[in-house]
Amino acid sequence: MLELLVTGPDRRVGGRLIPTRVAVVTGLIFVIAGLVKFVFHHWELHAFRSFGLPWPSAMEIVAGVFETVGGVLLIVRRAVLPVTVVLAVTMVVAIVSSGIGNGDVIPSLTLAPALLLAVGYLFAVAVRCAPPTL
Repeated sequence: MLELLVTGPDRRVGGRLIPTRVAVVTGLIFVIAGLVKFVFHHWELHAFRSFGLPWPSAMEIVAGVFETVGGVLLIVRRAVLPVTVVLAVTMVVAIVSSGIGNGDVIPSLTLAPALLLAVGYLFAVAVRCAPPTL
C-alpha cells in the first residue's frame, strides 16, 4: 500500500488527457458521495435500511469508505485497475438495490449509471494499456 502512495500516478492513466480528467472528476464525485455517508449518517442509514440490504449500518460504512478512499485513489491515479473494479461493484449494488429495487431515480438511476460508465471506461483504459506479464 505504501508503494502506491510513493510512486507516481498509474502510467496507464496518468499523462493522458482524457483518462486523467475522467479519473479526477469521477474521483471527486466518489469522494463527495462517500463523505455524505458519514456527514449525513442518520439519513443515509435510513436509506440503506429501506433498500433491504443485509447489515445496513455496516454496509453504509463500507460503502462510504470504499467510495471515499477509491475516489481519492482515482484523483491521484493510483491503483486504477483494482479501484475501478471495487467502485463498479458499488455502483451496480446502488443501481439494483436503490434504483431498481427502491425506485430512487436520483442518484441511483442517473448518477450511479454515469459513474459506472466512467469507471468502466477507466478499467478499459487500464486493461488496454497494462504492461505485458512474463
